[in-house]
Formats: sequence, C-alpha cells, structure tokens
Amino acid sequence: YARAYVGGEPGGASESPTVSAVGYNSLLTGTWANKHSIYSNAIEAPDYRYWDIFRIAKQQNASIRTALFSSWEDNRTKLIGEGLPEAGGQKLNYYFDGFENDEERFPHDEARQFIREIDALVSDEAASYISREGPDLSRVYLEFTDDIGHMFGDGDELNSAVTLMDANVGKIWQAAMQRQVLYEEDWLILVTTDHGRDTDTGKNHGGQSERERTIWIASNSERLNRNFYNMPGIVDVLPSLLTHLEVAVPAEIRDQLDGETFIDRAGNSTATD
Repeated sequence: YARAYVGGEPGGASESPTVSAVGYNSLLTGTWANKHSIYSNAIEAPDYRYWDIFRIAKQQNASIRTALFSSWEDNRTKLIGEGLPEAGGQKLNYYFDGFENDEERFPHDEARQFIREIDALVSDEAASYISREGPDLSRVYLEFTDDIGHMFGDGDELNSAVTLMDANVGKIWQAAMQRQVLYEEDWLILVTTDHGRDTDTGKNHGGQSERERTIWIASNSERLNRNFYNMPGIVDVLPSLLTHLEVAVPAEIRDQLDGETFIDRAGNSTATD
C-alpha cells in the first residue's frame, strides 16, 4: 500500500483536474491531461495518439486476452475508444458494461442504489469470468463510493460504502488468487482510485488541494521498487502493468509517457519493504 497522486504538476503544463475521466485516462495512457486532452467527465475530444494500455498490449502481443468490467460505459466507448479507427480500431476480447443505461432493469433513484446493484453485478461477473477464463489484462471499474461521497461527504455513509466496495473487490481478488494456486499463474492486482476529495466536507473534488490530489495504490506484487514508496503518480500504473506483463513498449510510445514503473522486471528485482 502506498499513497499516490493525481492532477499532474500544480501550476505547470500537466496540471489536470481531479475528476474521474481525467484521472482514469491518465491511468490508462500513462500521461497527464495536456497530452490525452480529457479535462472533464464530458470526454469531449480525447487525443488517441496517446495509446491506452489495452492498445499497447494488443499491438505488441496479439495473443494477450483483454477484458473490461465497468459500471460506467464511457470507460470503454470513450476513454479507450474501443473499435474507433482513430483509437486504433482495437477490440477487447470481452466486456461487461452499459447497465447504467438500462433503466428498465435498473431504475434510477436519487439514493443511487441502482449503482450499488450494478457494482455488485459487475464485480460478480468479473470474479466469475476471471475464474473461468483467466484474461491476461483486465480492468474493473466500480462507482458507488464516489456517488455516496458526493451525497454525504465524510462520515458513516461513506465508510459503509467503502466497506461494501472492499467486499466487491475481495470477490475479484479471490478469483485471481484461486487461479494463481490452481494454474501456477502470476497474477498482479492493482487497486486504486481516480481522485481524492475536498478538505472541507469530502463531498467535492476537481481542484488542486493536497487531499484532492492524494490517492492510494494497493498491490500484491513482490517486485515493488522504491518508486512505489516515493509517492507514485497515477501515470505510473501503465508502465508498471506492462512491466509485469513483459510487454516491450515501442520507443515512440515510451517517449510519450509521463510515468515510470514501480515494479521491477522479473529476475531484476530491487524490491524493498
């Protein structure tokens, strides 16, 4: 576990709003907003010249199997631009999303309980699919904690939502660990978030205060290096995942990245506690 940051360099060219789409595209592309060009959740004009992790992995190794499980369809259709020619036209091997648009099955309510139900559905499917199929590279997005934070801020309601989220993530963790034992696979799990919250109430975010910029990363890796314990950025997730997958990044892509790996290559570990 380590504290980490989002938001780029305060006052610099890379300063990025601390909101969901911005943070998650920094995770997916290893770049800040001045490169990937997403500055709000409207996701108006992504710059797909900055490749996402699925595109890089598939381009370098077509046999890599990919999956996405999400309570927010924009993660697939806009952030990575699945199938769009300008985003490389890549296709995920499997995705499970779009349920927030099915108001007949999940009627929208002010308490956002429909998102709670969708999160449970998404995490159940992620655990089941990982257990059965063992995709090489997966992303899971769950939303309910952010919704509760916006409604209630700091307090018991948010704490309860975090506890629920922990249980959902735990199901996915168990599926991966089961495969690790049964098939002697080397599973890396990274759990993180897209932004912090405001200092006054915990209800809002978007600015550059220390709390809004502060996130965390949890991992099961035994090859974490010093970068992990030295306040990594969310842009460091992409190069770390590619290191674990042993995917060689082309120089023209690597030179665009703002992040660096916090996981050492296998057999070359400088891991520290």
